Amino acid sequence: IPGIMEHIERAGVHSGDSMAVYPPQSITEQQRDAIVEYTTRMALALQVRGLMNVQFVIAPEAEPDGPGVFVIEVNPRSSRTVPFISKVTGVPLVELAVNVMLGRTLKEQGYAGGLWPERDLVAVKAPVFSMAKLVGVDTYLGPEMKSTGEVMGVDETFDAAVRKAMIAAGLAVQPRTPVLLSLSNQTKSEAVPLIRALHEAGSPLYATEGTAALIRGLDLPVEQVEKRLNEGGLNVVDLIRSGRVGAVINTIEGGRTTHIRDGFHIRRSATEMHIPCFTSLDTARAAIHMLSAPLSYNVRPLAEYRDGGGSHGGESHGDGREDA
Repeated sequence: IPGIMEHIERAGVHSGDSMAVYPPQSITEQQRDAIVEYTTRMALALQVRGLMNVQFVIAPEAEPDGPGVFVIEVNPRSSRTVPFISKVTGVPLVELAVNVMLGRTLKEQGYAGGLWPERDLVAVKAPVFSMAKLVGVDTYLGPEMKSTGEVMGVDETFDAAVRKAMIAAGLAVQPRTPVLLSLSNQTKSEAVPLIRALHEAGSPLYATEGTAALIRGLDLPVEQVEKRLNEGGLNVVDLIRSGRVGAVINTIEGGRTTHIRDGFHIRRSATEMHIPCFTSLDTARAAIHMLSAPLSYNVRPLAEYRDGGGSHGGESHGDGREDA
């Protein structure tokens, strides 16, 4: 097992559209051991010869006396995660798998079973979308995959790796960037720390009616805009297309067609203006966290990170422009 990758978004967002981090940042040793054990047992029972990927969900509340690790799906095939995990671990998965299919065992190729030792680096995968080229396509994240590619950010710390991935994916939010928020009722309370973080970072806040009421209730300044386009006054589409906001956070009620439809114009306008649009609070939280994180990261060849090359390489200190 070359490595375990932890999704930043919760279950419900397709793995291809989710940001993911290697090595995992928040799982326990018990959960890690369970993942390795379950993966090994399934691979042996299924008699897999080649590559296989497994997705798990961790729900401790469902198994109070155990690791709370449950299998979502097992795929006896490769995926586009394979080049990512091969690059960051140095384990040549495709070569090993082809040799196994040709009759050579892992032991004969110099590998043992179990989990490959974690590298002393952090690598973040971020999805890339081509929504601006596809007229009428909605951008909200759900179980249906919409991304057309992915980028990788690698550094010595989680913050630096996330920053690189966000820049490469076009999702980086600059300090003091005006932000439009339109939040579903079920995500409002969870979004409070994120709203405070935006205010503390100096970002002017715009919001639709219900979200604006929430923000005013926090004693924070906000300018209210109309969500529906025929109500008169400044509406969300006019605001986005005027260039007055540099990011959008628009969450939807799970599975409700009307809420998906109501926010479509917001998400579509943001896509057409090429500004970050977050439909998952988990993704937005990662992006907004960068506003208060140090603006520095290292720039070195991948092999130096993977082989523990230390901090002797070049270092770039961001100045808010993110020239990378």
